[in-house]
Amino acid sequence: MRRFFVEEGNIKENKVIIKGDEARHIAQVLRLGEKDRIKVFTRKGREYLIEIREASKKEVIGKILKGTKLKTEPRVSITLVQGLPKKDKMDFIVQKATELGVKKVIPVITQRTIVKLDREKAKARQVRWQRIALEATKQSGRAIIPEVDGVTTFVQSLNNISEENLNLIPWEEEETTSLKKVLKRHTSHISHPTSQITVFIGPEGGFTLEEVRAAKERGAIPVSLGPRLLRTETAGLATLAMILYELGDLG
Repeated sequence: MRRFFVEEGNIKENKVIIKGDEARHIAQVLRLGEKDRIKVFTRKGREYLIEIREASKKEVIGKILKGTKLKTEPRVSITLVQGLPKKDKMDFIVQKATELGVKKVIPVITQRTIVKLDREKAKARQVRWQRIALEATKQSGRAIIPEVDGVTTFVQSLNNISEENLNLIPWEEEETTSLKKVLKRHTSHISHPTSQITVFIGPEGGFTLEEVRAAKERGAIPVSLGPRLLRTETAGLATLAMILYELGDLG
């Protein structure tokens, strides 16, 4: 069944009002109307089954038939700090990271980033990526839409991390410390509902030694993902999947 996002303020008693792009998509693209049923969800993680009573490209009004509290979110909050890749790879990363359960995505410019974005283009990309996160949330049945931050620098992203959290930086030159080993060591910490994990992924070409050292000084742990070298669009998703599997959230 189709799912749509609705602001909490647009739910009153047993009535839901859907506006903007979501209303246009329902009425014009899908051509849904009176008596058709859809699901809507809010930022607070609630989902409602509704029956449409009125539908236009500006506004869709529906009656609530049933409401539930979704339980589709991981127990921990995971932030993906992703070095900007070339072409449209970031679209794919945001989409799949959302499906896996990431809480926030921070696109960063590193020393080896090839992509050049001015302020206007960076803002446009952020809007696009946030929209992709919304669509992936709707498709995957998640309760919360991940936040996609504006493009920042790798150095600035380090200023936002806390040593109290688990901060991981997969690095192809790390030979002794595996991701699995670190997760086993921090099992009690990452299993706590208020825990936060930050994963740093480099762009094509990876992080420089200088960047890895700077991350280590802020409390990040360099880890190996295994014997094979993964592309930037694979590394972050593989890391997220392994973390969530270790927590019992996947598999």
